[in-house]
Amino acid sequence: MTHKLKIKPLLAALASLFAAGICAVLGLNGYVKRSVSALIVSPEEAARSEADCIIVLGCKVREDGSPSDMLRDRLKRGVELYDLGAAPKLLMSGDHGRKTYNEVGTMKDYALSCGVPSSDVFMDHAGFSTYETMYRAKEVFGAKKVIIVTQSYHLYRALYIAEKLGLDARGVSCDYQTYRGQLRRDVREVLARCKDVMSCIIKPEPKYLGEAIPVSGDGDLTND
Repeated sequence: MTHKLKIKPLLAALASLFAAGICAVLGLNGYVKRSVSALIVSPEEAARSEADCIIVLGCKVREDGSPSDMLRDRLKRGVELYDLGAAPKLLMSGDHGRKTYNEVGTMKDYALSCGVPSSDVFMDHAGFSTYETMYRAKEVFGAKKVIIVTQSYHLYRALYIAEKLGLDARGVSCDYQTYRGQLRRDVREVLARCKDVMSCIIKPEPKYLGEAIPVSGDGDLTND
C-alpha cells in the first residue's frame, strides 16, 4: 500500500509536466501563426509589393524527375506572380545535396518551360530547410524584400523565420487542391514551428553559405 501511495504523486507530477508541455507547444504554435497572419496576401496584393525576388520553397521530386503535386502548385503560383510583375527574379530553393536528387533543377526547368528567362531564375542548391532558405536568401543572395510561395500550412513558419532574420516578407499560398497526408503534415508542422522559434533565437548559420550571388544579377550563375 505504501508503495502505491508513493507512485501516485509521481504520476501526478508527470501528468502535470506533460500537460504543461502540450500547453507550451500549442502556445508557441498559436504565437507563430498570429504574429504573421497579416503578412499572407493575395496574388494581386503581392503584385504591388515591388519585391527583390519570389522565393519558391522546394518539395518532393519524383523518381522520374517530375515535381510532386505540392511542388507543382508552388511553381505554378511562383510563375504566376512573376508574370504579374511581383518581382523580377525567382529564387528556387530546395534540396540538391545528392547528385541523384535535384529539387532546384526540376524547379528551374518548370519555370523555363513556362517562358521565364533563364537569367531570371536563381537556384539555391542548399535550401535544406525553411530556416536555411531564409538565412541564405538574405546572406548569400542579398535579398531584402521577398515574396514567399508555399502551401498555407507551411507559410506561417516561413514568414515567421523570414521576419526574425530581417527580411521584409509577404507570403502567397498555393493551395490549388487538397493533398493526401495533410493531417500528418499539420501535426508535424506544429512541432516544426516550435523548433524554429528556438532557431530564430539562437540564429545558427546554415550548413553552407559560400560566396555572395546577388539576386539582382544573373540567375545563370547558379546553374550546375
